[in-house]
Amino acid sequence: MTASTLTHGLWGRSAPAARDTAPLDGDVQADVAIIGAGYTGLSAALHLAQLGRSVVVLEARDIGFGGAGRNVGLVNAGMWVMPEDLLTALGSDMGSRLLDFLGDAPREVFDLIDRYAIPCEAQRTGTLHCAVGPKGLAEVRDRCRQWQARGAAVEVLGKAEAARKIGSDGYEGALWDHRAGTIQPMAYARGLARAALAEGAQIFTATQVRDVQHVGDGWQLRTDGGTVRAGALIAAGDAYMARVFPELATQQVILPYFNMATTPLTPQQLSEILPEKQGAWDTQEVLTSFRLDAAGRLVWGSVGALGVEAGVHRAWALRDMVRLFPQLRGVTFEHEWFGQIGMTANNLPRLHVLGPNGFAVAGYNGRGIAPGTVCGKALAHHIAGNLPLDEIPLPQVTAHPAPMRDIKSAALRVGAALVHGVNAVRPR
Repeated sequence: MTASTLTHGLWGRSAPAARDTAPLDGDVQADVAIIGAGYTGLSAALHLAQLGRSVVVLEARDIGFGGAGRNVGLVNAGMWVMPEDLLTALGSDMGSRLLDFLGDAPREVFDLIDRYAIPCEAQRTGTLHCAVGPKGLAEVRDRCRQWQARGAAVEVLGKAEAARKIGSDGYEGALWDHRAGTIQPMAYARGLARAALAEGAQIFTATQVRDVQHVGDGWQLRTDGGTVRAGALIAAGDAYMARVFPELATQQVILPYFNMATTPLTPQQLSEILPEKQGAWDTQEVLTSFRLDAAGRLVWGSVGALGVEAGVHRAWALRDMVRLFPQLRGVTFEHEWFGQIGMTANNLPRLHVLGPNGFAVAGYNGRGIAPGTVCGKALAHHIAGNLPLDEIPLPQVTAHPAPMRDIKSAALRVGAALVHGVNAVRPR
């Protein structure tokens, strides 16, 4: 995955350039060391710097190299788990606090974008969870009911209204979540990094952490270019942490996800397809996502990797796009890329205590933008002494390898290719 040239596609090419950074060269002392320059790590660095702490971020590749620079760009509220199921799983107290924490997370993202004037194509017009068939409609209605009971700004659109917002009558309805929106995900990551640097954080890229140890009253991180010593540690690489903390990676089943972006659509096409610029995805198990970027490209995504099966996914995507939007017949894709999503057994992120003043949050299950931002902020406030650890509403767990992880990960990849292969040739 990480060796693929199909890394960040459109997002890497269209995002404003990142601030210049360099590898670590020499030994450094800081209050906090952070591994990973994605949303969690950069948000933590920004908020720690705001709180007057010295902070060093170590990134093995580039800013936003992992999931932060590869995802769809949907700023979602909450997780995949239904609110009532989450309350059952975590109990009323923690469950309610987590629902509030993540339900409000998109606002935190857009507030940061406004405060630091981050140029990331932010759209606050909501998202559309599109219902496939009667079963999908029942699902979005149930999800809407449960969120509305908590006062969330969500509503179910009937078939006709959903068709107007989507630009297609291919769905039975949709859940419109007014709290949510879209961004250019790599641009947001680079903007967070720029803000953190402006507040005084240090970020070192092309700096692979080789070894981490708790020594005395702090942490020691060894790299090829030098050693960082810090009083606190945040491991923020999620599904890309296998080299440093393999236990954080192996507890997750890896779900590959690809995106393909068209050439810019015509003004007429843009007036018909997602005219209000909501981001959308559907209720299928092998889901489809679609959204527009600022240049009018339609970004089409689904489960799958772009290895030997790339041709299957490409053929499916073109056919599925035209099925939903017949006016796009003849439109081609000019960018494609993929990444990996870490899925936990209960579809919830997890808080890990790695040792004295050492922490990690892992397992965003494909919803890393808003949760990663607020989890990074929460860890920053805990380390600064402003927030007790038990007030961070995430289950604290010990990492254990997911049963049959490699088999399940391979099955997801192969299964998605089979589904797309069948659908690509199925008669209309």
